[in-house]
Amino acid sequence: MDALEPFLHEVGTVFSVFREQDSGCVSYGVAVGGKRWFVKGAITSEAVASLRRAVQVHALVRHPVIVPLERSIALRGGLALVYPWVEGEVLYHPTTSRKGGRAAPGSPMARFRRLPVPDVLTALERILDAHVTVERAGLVAVDLYDGCMLYDFGNRRMFLCDLDEYRPGPFVLETDRLPGSRRYMAPEEFAKGSTIDTRTTVYVLGRALRLLLDAGDEEREWRGSASQLTVIERATADHPAHRFASVEALTQAWHDVGPRLR
Repeated sequence: MDALEPFLHEVGTVFSVFREQDSGCVSYGVAVGGKRWFVKGAITSEAVASLRRAVQVHALVRHPVIVPLERSIALRGGLALVYPWVEGEVLYHPTTSRKGGRAAPGSPMARFRRLPVPDVLTALERILDAHVTVERAGLVAVDLYDGCMLYDFGNRRMFLCDLDEYRPGPFVLETDRLPGSRRYMAPEEFAKGSTIDTRTTVYVLGRALRLLLDAGDEEREWRGSASQLTVIERATADHPAHRFASVEALTQAWHDVGPRLR
């Protein structure tokens, strides 16, 4: 891993470095021959395993909303992944020294929440559509949260990145919990021996709809319709059997209620 940064300086111009990632990775923005790239390198054994999982995810799923993996670079004791650089900002960017900040007026999340509702709905449509493709590939969303949501404010476009923990499903949880943000995670993601499947993805997406279509971090300023909130309540039912049976079913229900706003 120590060889990655010198190598990047040799092949191009490093214009950005993200060192304090709580994922156990160090990432770089690199310009090479007129093109810009995002290079993510693992610095812990857990992060290496996560990046290897990402390689498998991208081999199964390609979608315009998901930033594609261009190549992987084997390192001595590590791994680095190369993605095209996408203009935008992740809605939440936790680091090893800083948590929180979603509600700060200048934060990406606060700015996103001030967008006109139709723009937010378009972004949510992109997230749902990408996960219909994820579902069809036989994958379950793990560790999806606002840190995976990259928004281009200039062009009003949502992208998804860092889907490293997605994995084939269904599967049985063999640890005490899955990685992820409590704000998004389904109850079964905290129960060893539980089944993690597409209904888990439905829950996480329901939470994304709820959190992104609200004007504040306390979920007291809902900007959508009562019908949309009803869809979200079903998607985020505590018991998986009470949720929509698939991401496709959730997406169809969301479309059916339409953008009828207060």
